[in-house]
Amino acid sequence: MTQVLIGVRGLRAGADTERVLEALCALRGVGSAQSPEEGQLEVRYQPELLSAMDLIRSLREQGYLAGML
Repeated sequence: MTQVLIGVRGLRAGADTERVLEALCALRGVGSAQSPEEGQLEVRYQPELLSAMDLIRSLREQGYLAGML
């Protein structure tokens, strides 16, 4: 597993974060996702199945501006 820290502009703690975490965990190859701080996501994933850019693309498709930290 590879770990990446992603910054997400406009992501607030609570229901927004929970919805985003659930969507990320539903992606094939994501082992875990958590939010250590508001606006940040820590994601563990299998690099042979998807890339960090795939994770960021998923967040952008949900309407968030995201990038690696």
